[in-house]
Amino acid sequence: MASQDHQFPPQKQEAQPGKEHPMNPNPQFSIPGCKPSNKLQGMVALVTGGDSGIGRAVCQSFAMEGATVAFTYVKSQEEKDAEDTIQIIKKSKTSDAKDPLAIPADLGFDENCKRVVDDVVNAFGRIDILVNNAAEQYECDSVEEIDEQRLERVFRTNIFSYFFVTRHALKHMKEGSSIINTTSVNAYKGHAKLLDYTSTKGAIVAFTRALSLQLATKGIRVNGVAPGPIWTPLIPASFTEDEVSKFGSSVPMKRAGQPSEVAPCFVFLACNHCSSYITGQVLHPNGGTIVNA
Repeated sequence: MASQDHQFPPQKQEAQPGKEHPMNPNPQFSIPGCKPSNKLQGMVALVTGGDSGIGRAVCQSFAMEGATVAFTYVKSQEEKDAEDTIQIIKKSKTSDAKDPLAIPADLGFDENCKRVVDDVVNAFGRIDILVNNAAEQYECDSVEEIDEQRLERVFRTNIFSYFFVTRHALKHMKEGSSIINTTSVNAYKGHAKLLDYTSTKGAIVAFTRALSLQLATKGIRVNGVAPGPIWTPLIPASFTEDEVSKFGSSVPMKRAGQPSEVAPCFVFLACNHCSSYITGQVLHPNGGTIVNA
């Protein structure tokens, strides 16, 4: 790093979804020396957008803790990342867990979300942990730049999919199951250049709180994780080279976080031994930003 302000080499990806394998440096998906303790032994997890970034780190952490893992990715665009994640999970999983399942899907549409859930249930019989994580984002300087097509696309991926996957997965979840939604620090502090993305992340917070109340009597917990600036493929696919080089330098810890620093939040919330009395809450791995929420 050239200075504290310059965190990463300048780089840019021209299209979303961003890809992990060309990033420099590659995001860190695991913590060296981390010792698992069978927190999720025998459970079945579905992670949307699990091929890269935070999703990949969550998949790897869940596998280490004993879960059988399925994840979604975008067809024809994320095959390399998805295959890499499959191999990572296979190396990390416990001996009694089944081989991972990667499912290509555009989650913005209800019928695709139903197919994903059906594929997981047909392979593994049930869903114990659902992580709604898929997202996309685009910069803009003014609300006038956001037309109906773009607004619908961002909302379909970032919040419609959470509703759609959840409504189908719940048919196969029981008492003790857990739903974890990925929101963002931007839902709490705002982001001038990510207006539509930030709006969806605020919706996810409200969705998490309301759904937790709806499912409390069924014994299914619903929580969220609101990461701050994390080094994922969304970053070079969203921002300019100069913005990428300084990414994360403005938070109190003066650096971007790694996906591996976020994944333990999901493990904690998924594990009934750790968080059985926690629902409707959001964890904030954000480098020290105070959000008062």
